[in-house]
Amino acid sequence: MQKRLFLHAIALASLTATGAMAQDNTFKIGLILPMTGQQATTGRQIEAAVRLYMAQNGDTVAGKKIQLIVKDDTSLPDATRRLAQELVVNDKVNVLAGFGITPSALATAPIATQSKTPMVVMAAATSSITQASPYIVRTSFTLPQASVALADWAPKNGIKKVVTLVSDYGPGIDAEKFFKERLTFNGGQVTESLRVPLRGPDFAPFLQKVRDAKPDALFVFVPSGAGAAVMKQFAERGLDKAGIKLIGTGDVTDDDQLNDMGDVAVGVVTSHHYSAAHPSAMNKKFVEAFGKANKGLRPNFMAVGGYDGMRVIYEALKTSKGQGGGDALLAAMKGQIFESPRGKMFIDAQTRDVVQDIYLRKVERKDGQLYNVEFDVIKDVKDPGKAK
Repeated sequence: MQKRLFLHAIALASLTATGAMAQDNTFKIGLILPMTGQQATTGRQIEAAVRLYMAQNGDTVAGKKIQLIVKDDTSLPDATRRLAQELVVNDKVNVLAGFGITPSALATAPIATQSKTPMVVMAAATSSITQASPYIVRTSFTLPQASVALADWAPKNGIKKVVTLVSDYGPGIDAEKFFKERLTFNGGQVTESLRVPLRGPDFAPFLQKVRDAKPDALFVFVPSGAGAAVMKQFAERGLDKAGIKLIGTGDVTDDDQLNDMGDVAVGVVTSHHYSAAHPSAMNKKFVEAFGKANKGLRPNFMAVGGYDGMRVIYEALKTSKGQGGGDALLAAMKGQIFESPRGKMFIDAQTRDVVQDIYLRKVERKDGQLYNVEFDVIKDVKDPGKAK
């Protein structure tokens, strides 16, 4: 019943929208993010990056005035869905964007499809998201992209026996699956796979199990914002002193929180698509501008997903000249190739997913601060979840 009502609302909205489009020179972006709650740092980073992009590139594109409408979904998928419906039907947004976690992105996918509204996923990282709607384009990353690179590195560096510890939802299950498959293929072994609840996690009992199992390393995936808690409890349980290495996807040594983690983080190896220490001229400018605009805040991988997402929207609007609605915009988003603060990237025209370099990094102290310092790179990584 709810779906039928929504489809009816969409039909009415599209009829009124076509008449309004001619004289309406606004281009509306509905940005749905977790601004409060457990993933609030994700919302803060993405909104800051989106506003920085607008400040640097102006708020008029192809004769259209860009209007940003920011909504807080507190990382609750039901709230995301409701806000997306309101943005499409009442606000008549041209693009939906943001989406801090996978369940929120998946909850919105049918709305994007029914209303033919391009949906730019700037954060959520489960492989299957872009398959949930033909209108989804992703500018963040996928967990398989990051996990496979680390599973190739580990056995060459004395890490054969690993316990995995992941948050129990889409991205965590992706990380666990693809890390384990590749590590096993490379002659390593995952001796135990532990899953922690997404909401209100207590890592201590899981970390005690890891200590008792005595692996060479613990592989971790937790969402952005939870890495500091893992690191703190890893040290408190004495896993570092027991000779167990901590490795993981870059979420665990999030640039946003890294300086608060202390010496336990030094030497931790992760694989990821972005580090604030990435040595390109473009990234140095990005980090400096982001810090100036946000009281010294360091941008993290969520920020770069938001920044590049705006780039994809702006360029699509330029190409389509504001004509042709959602389908024209979507067509102009596909296949974009550009340099990002993370390095070269492009939007695969077939999968609408991001293809990018994945870096191996080690936490080091530089000028009194902790950074994820890149020491190796795998070029042009497609999502392994779709490569089969």
